[in-house]
Amino acid sequence: MSHRAHLFSLRLAHAFREACIDERYGGQRFLRDLMAGVTVGIIAIPLAMALAIASGVAPQYGLYTAIVAGFVIALTGGSRFSISGPTAAFVVILYPIAQSYGLGGLLLATLMSGVLLVIMALMRLGRFIEYIPESVTLGFTGGIAVVIATLQIKDFLGLPVAQMPEHYWDKLTVLAGALPELDGLSTLVAGVTLAVMLLWPRLKTPVPPHLPAVVIGSLLAFWFNAQGAAIDTIGSRFSYFLPDGTQGAGIPPFLPEIAWPWHQAGPSGEPIGLSWSLVQDLLPAAFAIAMLGAIESLLCAVVLDGMTGKRHSANSELMGQGLGNIITPFFGGITATAAIARSAANYRAGAQSPVSAIVHSLVVLLALVSLAGLLAFLPMPAMAALLLMVAWNMSEAPKSVHLLKTAPRSDILVFLACFSLTVLLDMVIAITTGVLLAAVLFMREMAQMTKVTDITQSKRIANSGLPGGWQVFKINGPLFFAAADRIFGELAELSRNAGGLILYMDGVTILDAGGLSALNKLIVTCEQDGTQIVIADLQFQPLRTLARAGVMPVPGVSRYTSSLEEALGLIGGQASDSDRLPG
Repeated sequence: MSHRAHLFSLRLAHAFREACIDERYGGQRFLRDLMAGVTVGIIAIPLAMALAIASGVAPQYGLYTAIVAGFVIALTGGSRFSISGPTAAFVVILYPIAQSYGLGGLLLATLMSGVLLVIMALMRLGRFIEYIPESVTLGFTGGIAVVIATLQIKDFLGLPVAQMPEHYWDKLTVLAGALPELDGLSTLVAGVTLAVMLLWPRLKTPVPPHLPAVVIGSLLAFWFNAQGAAIDTIGSRFSYFLPDGTQGAGIPPFLPEIAWPWHQAGPSGEPIGLSWSLVQDLLPAAFAIAMLGAIESLLCAVVLDGMTGKRHSANSELMGQGLGNIITPFFGGITATAAIARSAANYRAGAQSPVSAIVHSLVVLLALVSLAGLLAFLPMPAMAALLLMVAWNMSEAPKSVHLLKTAPRSDILVFLACFSLTVLLDMVIAITTGVLLAAVLFMREMAQMTKVTDITQSKRIANSGLPGGWQVFKINGPLFFAAADRIFGELAELSRNAGGLILYMDGVTILDAGGLSALNKLIVTCEQDGTQIVIADLQFQPLRTLARAGVMPVPGVSRYTSSLEEALGLIGGQASDSDRLPG
């Protein structure tokens, strides 16, 4: 694949076909995929459950997501090492949807987002990932991390908060009001779990730290509960109904039934149904999910490309993500996207192809049907500690600190805007504002780079025999709408008493419609003032712009030459007096 072909290509199941069909795939590669898939599958089990809980739904829906979306996206996507499933980035979007529209609304929004992702793939929009500035991505991921961490305080400290309010400051107020009722044993379990996650990497074992941390936290909580404590667990907080109508604790030890997403429960517990008004209400959320899913999945693919030296297919990955999010809601799964941490662990464990991601899904499936009883003992404080660590890792705080210390002021402003808007308002508003603000600040900086300089007294001009009353100005930089009015306004002032002027434009790379309009205004001003103007050494793009606009020399006012020397000779009567526009 050529250097940039990955940004434009679109092929269903690109990664699977490239790694397993186009390349030779044998038993040794399969064994490495098998080991990597088992490793990342074990990692994914508690994470999928914790992220589902953080998103406002029961933990089994996170497992369904890892099973179905992980399988479908691996088979149909464009990045050979990506592991897809529920991710922390979506919590800030999914939690409000689940609170307002229930599981049914969340699944319907996920389905709609999948359709949008497929449309984005068909429109070849994967290439636009390279236009999102790092200050924007760091800002909204940092903001998401703060929101996720705030949502975990309730379970980390064992606070008796039934439901968190919608707005961030209200969340802080509720949490502060509940602090006097802090549960010390729940906090101890969470603290021990967090401490193990922080200290375990020092042992330099291949076992990922959150697995022993969750096991130790679970054993500690089990012992406390056996002594009469009341530490919340997945089994005590969540329940399900068996086919015979009896109720079970924790997560159901069987596969979900295939059902229409709109037949799932709404906020009242009844099926949410399907209506045009509901689709309209969920469309902004679906768009936000699709945008974030595209950004996170493609960023993950870019990170993996840097680690592996391979090339993903951006649009093929969008197609796979779209298909995964269309199919998964029919099995009760929530929104899925590529997870950077799990994908990196997959590659480090020896993955060779998307087969490892398929194995990871089967491992989660096996855990669901065989270990559901044990998973019910996982304590909520340990899950909260796990998500705090996830939030810290996704925040990329060292990168953010480095940006704040070393980046230009405009990048810092964009970062702070995205960060604060994500926390206080909405992620979509944050990303939209960040990209627009970054674009405006970039245009301002580019406009400031465009300069006009009077070079009439330079040695090159002085020795040319320039007639009295003539001035020569050199323009450097793009003449686009944000700079052109200022530049040509300055020229109008500088040349007010001149008999004629030469514009030396070899340093002008861009001339847009705004620049063309400003140039025409200057020519009209020169005609009114009786000033002649010669435009010299136009580059290809500005020359093409003038030609397309049908701009021609104005007899007695404006002329165009291919070089500064020709312009000087023309003024001195040493060259042809042709009035034709070159090219």
